[in-house]
Amino acid sequence: MATTTASAVESVPIFSGGEWTEVSSNRAGDVFNPSTGRVIGRVPFCSAKQTSEVVEAAAKALPAWSETPVVERARLMFRFRALLEQHFEELAALVTREHGKTLAEARAEVNRGIEVVEYACGIPSLIAGDILPNIAADVDAEAVRHPVGVCVGITPYNFPFMVPLWMYPIAITCGNTFVLKPSEKVPLSSVRVGELLEEAGVPDGVFNVVHGDRECVDALLDHPKVAAISFVGSTAVAKYIYERGTAAGKRVQSAGGAKNHLIIMPDAEMDQTVKALAASAYGCAGQRCMAGSVAVAVGKAGDAVVEGLVDVASRMRVGPSDGNENIDMGPVIRAEHRDRVANYLDIAQEDGATVALDGRREFDSDGFLIGPSVVDRVRTTMRVWKEEIFGPVLSVVRASDLDEALAVGERCEYGNGAAIFTRSGYAARQFKRHFNAGMIGINVGVPAPMAWFPFTGWNRSFFGDLHIQGNESIQFYTRQKVTLTRWPKSDDSHLDPVWREDRK
Repeated sequence: MATTTASAVESVPIFSGGEWTEVSSNRAGDVFNPSTGRVIGRVPFCSAKQTSEVVEAAAKALPAWSETPVVERARLMFRFRALLEQHFEELAALVTREHGKTLAEARAEVNRGIEVVEYACGIPSLIAGDILPNIAADVDAEAVRHPVGVCVGITPYNFPFMVPLWMYPIAITCGNTFVLKPSEKVPLSSVRVGELLEEAGVPDGVFNVVHGDRECVDALLDHPKVAAISFVGSTAVAKYIYERGTAAGKRVQSAGGAKNHLIIMPDAEMDQTVKALAASAYGCAGQRCMAGSVAVAVGKAGDAVVEGLVDVASRMRVGPSDGNENIDMGPVIRAEHRDRVANYLDIAQEDGATVALDGRREFDSDGFLIGPSVVDRVRTTMRVWKEEIFGPVLSVVRASDLDEALAVGERCEYGNGAAIFTRSGYAARQFKRHFNAGMIGINVGVPAPMAWFPFTGWNRSFFGDLHIQGNESIQFYTRQKVTLTRWPKSDDSHLDPVWREDRK
């Protein structure tokens, strides 16, 4: 990536048709290091015309790539995976630098992204079709999968390395070409990974990167040569992406926000449970769609949960993450986001909740820091229960029994993930069968599926039919063609004489 030596601020390029280019744009955005508050990059907001040119580059590369043998496409992924492993620490440090995750969290993110590339390496087996000879008299049937065309990924800031890799390794190995529009807040990881994919030998135009805001996104949603859109972000934007994309005739998978509930039964092993709750709520500074947002404490578990959380969270080391491995929680993405999260503590108090631990304090840093907070006595009428805060705030709702706890989840408009902590097989089974969410954990605080299983959000946490990851991702990035064949028996008088002689 080119830099302006005077300011050491990186000018973030696009990647189109195999060329890295610094585009000229009337509008651009700052990329911050959240640990220092300093600007480290300048990202262009591409116009609709510039965005369209990137899509055209992907469309130009599609015919040749879709005809490339699937084994060759998978070998590209094997080479790509090797380069990701080789540059593992560099990539983790870059995630920490532009996002603010602790280095341990960034390493975990890089690992989870590489897992999807490993899954894509197996697509020659996973994409194999079906055949049934003699489905009728002298008729054979076969079903095979074809690529859908030019695919687009629009990704969020909270996982700058992993979430893009949820999408394009699978799409590309299935024979599609791809345009990635990473979050303008964290474009550096996507650019660096794109350089490694180029080094692995991706043909020109098969993978492309464009930057921008709504104008760029709308151009991608409307372009007639885009066949499929994958999105991860807030619910409001997910709904918009789904509605506009499908109205333009595209297939869309659009993952939105969450309000993940963690139920704690009275028989839970409390020390381990509290640690799991804290890791779920405060990991990545609460900026993940699978973060625990609401702890539903059942019966006598309530006081123990709150007291334990306050003890664990108050001892967490919060500080700049860039270059510092001795912290437990890093900054949030921007100063305005820090202030928004902090404001919810005032809202909670105004609504009648009790702030048992207030994460607002002075830090000896210019980074975007806020500590973990615990809000007790939350009711389902309160904004802190209804709205996605996306920060290190854990609300505690008290419930008298399991049925009441399940009812709390039933009233939630989201449905991403949920977990229960218990030693009771009955309670676990009731929860697994009846809680209103698509991803379930039993004594697991963050029930995010690995690459081999789909990311199955429900309700307003997902818009579409086929989810990201796993077998559903292969279905999303391919379309089936069924062929019925009958070869009638006939004489061979019309065949070449030499060939007829050979048959004798």
